[in-house]
Amino acid sequence: MVAEQLALCGGGKAIQSDPGNLFVWPIVTAEDEEAVLAVLRAGSMSGSDVSKAFEGEYAAATGRKYALTFPNGTEAIRSALWALGVGAGDEIICPSMTYWASCTSALTLGAAVNFADIEPDTLCIDPDDIEHRIGPRTRVIVVVHYAGHPCAMDRIMEIARRHGVKVLEDASHAHGGLYKGRMVGTWGDVAAMSMMSGKAFPIGEAGMMLTDDRAVYERCISYGFYERTGVASRFNAPDAQVTLDELKPYAGLPMGGYKHRLNQMASAMGRVQLKHYPARMQAIQDAMNRFWDLLDGVPGIRAHRPPRGTDCTMGGWYAPRGLYRAGELGGLPCSRFCEAIRAEGFAGCWPGGNAPLHLHPMFHTADIFRMGQPTMLSFGQRDVRQGPGTLPVSESIGEIAFGVPWFKHDRPAAIREYAEAFRKVAESADQLR
Repeated sequence: MVAEQLALCGGGKAIQSDPGNLFVWPIVTAEDEEAVLAVLRAGSMSGSDVSKAFEGEYAAATGRKYALTFPNGTEAIRSALWALGVGAGDEIICPSMTYWASCTSALTLGAAVNFADIEPDTLCIDPDDIEHRIGPRTRVIVVVHYAGHPCAMDRIMEIARRHGVKVLEDASHAHGGLYKGRMVGTWGDVAAMSMMSGKAFPIGEAGMMLTDDRAVYERCISYGFYERTGVASRFNAPDAQVTLDELKPYAGLPMGGYKHRLNQMASAMGRVQLKHYPARMQAIQDAMNRFWDLLDGVPGIRAHRPPRGTDCTMGGWYAPRGLYRAGELGGLPCSRFCEAIRAEGFAGCWPGGNAPLHLHPMFHTADIFRMGQPTMLSFGQRDVRQGPGTLPVSESIGEIAFGVPWFKHDRPAAIREYAEAFRKVAESADQLR
């Protein structure tokens, strides 16, 4: 077969058709608009009735006992870490290759972050790199279902239980995904997730915390929901969601000093989105699996998805990645491969993922509390800082992963066009060297 001339080398583009709404997200209908307008017309943006209804529906949809809305996923994680007992001098374990919100709030609690490496095929935390990091002040293992791929939760939970450490699932990338038939966000002691407009479950700017532990739930309320702690004000009647004696003396004020109440316009949109999410998620899964099935066996690229037959799914497949294997393409750098894909008509192909956090100065020199030393060491922690070369898979992310289209609808003809662009570049890679 004669290789096609690549667009980067003067040939025609593989992608020619107008995508239309193939990538448009979120899907907003008159039902969403009316739900939001109802809150606006009622003047109840700062209330809690709509948010509580959304929390109950979301908890039921996931099978967890308690759900709590937040203004964003970052604050859901901060509150959950505090509720799990993280404080000054403690440590958490977190994959280095994730968005900063997965762990940076630990520093604001006076804790240090001990970063772990990732697996090259899942891009999730490597269970084999967790146990040796657990020390006497380790409180929580944060796992991230990266780009929708579920973590190895059974192995991780076994390690955590054996050492008496809690597990927080950051499911911001994986709404509705399954690990061995069980929804992600239901394995750990707590789950937290973002629901900003760009996520797979989008309701504006919001977050959610999930747990089966009543004590954790009440601590999260006490940390940032002063209006739900049982004290009446001129704005609210008594709302006694806090029953623990350890928390009752602080009713009326947020123990964290934060206001975590979600604007109810987002909650209203969330209730509508939740009704339609299973069908929309299935369309995304069908489309993404179709794309990768078309590329099965193409040299140099691999699908970033669980193997068939494992009863694992990618949920809404947020920020999808492909896996790159340069050795199969004569050592062609991932950056050059991505450049060729962009020339074929898909502008979203870039190498890598999130930048490895263990190399960022925030986790080496930042003195957040102005104590005259890095916060990672300010409260008597052991020094868990790591430099270049310590987490090799995370540090190689720019050579092992790349961006692929995030289809929102299963349209075979359009998906085939995008798949052919990737096939064309991989099978004609000799033109790029």
